[in-house]
Amino acid sequence: MKRVAFAVAITIAISGQGASPQAPPPDVLIAGGTLYDGSGTPGRRADVALRGDRIVFIGDAKGARVAARRTIDATGLIVAPGFIDPHTHAQADLSSASRRANLDYLMQGVTTVVTNNDGSGPVGIGALLAKWDSTGIGTNALLFVPQGSVRGEVMGMSDKAPTPSQLQQMKALVERGMREGAFGLSTGLYYAPGSYSTTEEVIELAKVAGAHGGIYDTHQRDESSYTIGLLASVREVLRIGREARIPVHISHIKALGADVWGDAGTVIAMIHAAQREGITVAACQYPYDASGTSLVSALVPRWAEAGGRDSLLARIAAPSTHARLAAEMRDNLRRRGGAAAMLIVSSRQRDLAGKRLDVVAAARGSEPVEAALEIIRTVGDQSVASFNMNANDIDTFMRADFVTTCSDGSDGHPRKFGTFPKKIREYVLDRPVLTMERAIAASSAQPARDLQIAQRGRIENGWFADVIVFD
Repeated sequence: MKRVAFAVAITIAISGQGASPQAPPPDVLIAGGTLYDGSGTPGRRADVALRGDRIVFIGDAKGARVAARRTIDATGLIVAPGFIDPHTHAQADLSSASRRANLDYLMQGVTTVVTNNDGSGPVGIGALLAKWDSTGIGTNALLFVPQGSVRGEVMGMSDKAPTPSQLQQMKALVERGMREGAFGLSTGLYYAPGSYSTTEEVIELAKVAGAHGGIYDTHQRDESSYTIGLLASVREVLRIGREARIPVHISHIKALGADVWGDAGTVIAMIHAAQREGITVAACQYPYDASGTSLVSALVPRWAEAGGRDSLLARIAAPSTHARLAAEMRDNLRRRGGAAAMLIVSSRQRDLAGKRLDVVAAARGSEPVEAALEIIRTVGDQSVASFNMNANDIDTFMRADFVTTCSDGSDGHPRKFGTFPKKIREYVLDRPVLTMERAIAASSAQPARDLQIAQRGRIENGWFADVIVFD
């Protein structure tokens, strides 16, 4: 059964239409605001009241003689459902004694986060939810079963196909995670060890999640031209949805790198065709032209990671594999826009943090790929942002009716703190790619529907009082 770990405190909770005269007064009345209820309809003047964790009134509070213990004057402000972020890396923050309030998301208006994305994170779903219930967290949270971690637990960093026994062990772990409350299965087929899985292997695990009413969420195998290419990768996602009979969700949909710039329209057409076929397909997107990953993930080919870090270091050191490795890394760097477009955003070494790879290489008297290999060898993997997306593709994906908002928030990238305000500021107010009602729906009711979260994402009578007020 799906479980949401509930926030200890709700930002500004609110609630629904027509409170009973016999009921106690609402706890909070948000008065005078412009209400965007998440449905995609234009804003309207309405007061909203809540009692406990539920919405109990929507309308003209004065006319209905609704008074609350506390009134918030929202005149000139927008009242909306709390935003739902379908793709975050908040698991470690929520598990930290100092960061579990999740303020970086609350201050964006996000009241529900999804984590264990990209096929990574703890496999023990029940234990993690129980911990959050015990310690308390600042947002609501829900989890996926992470396929890469499941494979790693059974097979380590092996790039081999699983034996029937190993596949059965993986299916059992997915089954357990779904029974403990996961909302579905996540994959990061771009990342090792998930990348070593065949489509058929993933379908077998997705069938288990689908049998429990879960969804399939994916950082797809290729968002660029690394392996099978963007379009073939989208076809793989759709095949998984078709054959596993499971709703699919493409996380942070994009066309990454010059090789696939301009393909957004083709991807959208493919997804619309699949929807007409009867496959349930959705996607989310962050409003930045820079992706975020690690130096190894961005540049090192997956064959070189097989076996783990020691094996990678041996391949870097061996002349027989170093030349091949460096050549493939140079092509991967080209895909990402070159060394001047790759920024090291987080590092324990001061001479690396906040520096572009071309600058680091020049300071070391080395060419960029050799500098990257030396950093990986001596310092370890580093968090990077690479500026590799085209503004036209970003706009095209954002306008698609199946695309919602997500942050993919990670340390060192501003999307962990700025995704939702940036989308409204730049894409609604400064440059009207979207209307306000569409942007809010894409951040609330629509992700709630895609993720199958009950009674959240709308300002509705009797629904949970996850409500935000903003300027």
